[in-house]
Amino acid sequence: MPLRYLDFDFSEDAEGTGSFDAMASVLPAQVPALQAEISAVLAWAHRHWPDACGPAEDGGAWQYDLQGAQEVSTPLVLEFDVACGQLRTVAGHPAPPRTAITLTISGHADFCAAFREAFEIG
Repeated sequence: MPLRYLDFDFSEDAEGTGSFDAMASVLPAQVPALQAEISAVLAWAHRHWPDACGPAEDGGAWQYDLQGAQEVSTPLVLEFDVACGQLRTVAGHPAPPRTAITLTISGHADFCAAFREAFEIG
């Protein structure tokens, strides 16, 4: 299943635990599609490794961390006043709020290999 919103970066620690980290920031109209993609990823993990979600030290094969925030951005109009030698700023109109979600999934080597294959991660 190719992913449209989540672009994972992979890292591995000294014990061989791999971590996939992704962040997506979307406009309100895209939130349902992003949430559906995250749900598909987590449903896949729970389906293929049932009852194995938890820290490795507790016998877990994989675990995840999911966080989100809604952010409103207000652009600034910047002008340099040559006569005064100063920068002037004026707040523009706020942009629509963006929802930013980060997802980290980590697990042992078998989980990571299957995750890569399932979601076509290079």
